[in-house]
Amino acid sequence: MNILPTPTKFKPVAGSACGATELNAFDAALLDAGIGNLNLIRVSSILPPGAKLDPELVIPPGSLVPTAYASIVSDVPGDLIGAGIAVGIAEEPNSYGVIMEYSGHCGADEAERTVREMVREGFKARGLKLKEIISRASECRVEGKAGCAFAAIALWY
Repeated sequence: MNILPTPTKFKPVAGSACGATELNAFDAALLDAGIGNLNLIRVSSILPPGAKLDPELVIPPGSLVPTAYASIVSDVPGDLIGAGIAVGIAEEPNSYGVIMEYSGHCGADEAERTVREMVREGFKARGLKLKEIISRASECRVEGKAGCAFAAIALWY
């Protein structure tokens, strides 16, 4: 039986961009976030036990990357959209963490505040003690045909 490896590293990223279509805007936002040449596998919101922050993490292009992310696209010129991601690190050294995602018609500050509060709530629901929160957010004022705001926690080995 094959068992999938558990990621040991994570990197928070965020980006935004406009494009000729919603998909082009999403793709450009991924590039702006620094993960546009990866194959994202969307995962739910648990940071594996012992996973460490690696802000300098380099992932080979084309890799299949477990990623918790928030994104929003809009085709309404002038619309302000935002996306945020936050990961809560537990006080207990080898405990798991909680990742929360949020996107909406708001700026980056509101998206980040919202997602940080969601992490606090997630920790409370699990009875975990929160040591710290790491968060990123982006916003996009739609220009032209479409815009995208994106934020993610990329997990790696």
